[in-house]
Amino acid sequence: MAGRLHPVPQPRIEIEYCTQCRWLLRAGWMAQELLTTFPAELGEVALVPGSGGVFEVRAEGETIWSRKDEGGFPDLPELKRRIRDRVAPSRHLGHTEKADSTG
Repeated sequence: MAGRLHPVPQPRIEIEYCTQCRWLLRAGWMAQELLTTFPAELGEVALVPGSGGVFEVRAEGETIWSRKDEGGFPDLPELKRRIRDRVAPSRHLGHTEKADSTG
């Protein structure tokens, strides 16, 4: 098969990571977690090589997590909530949300 027969389904999530910092494994793990949590809601999760300490997660081009702005890496439950709020707002995230809804 020479190419894609159908356009990439939406939405597209990008995880841009710093190659010099060797954050590919972290980015890949987060991509795997997002694809496992949202198998029907995401069209694609792309890993984007970057530099200069970058670690950003974008949904349809909109930054939803920036290491520079937020002072570190995203906590996975928080990242899943932010993604859910954009791609499936009515979806419940199970135990991830229950742990946070008690306070």
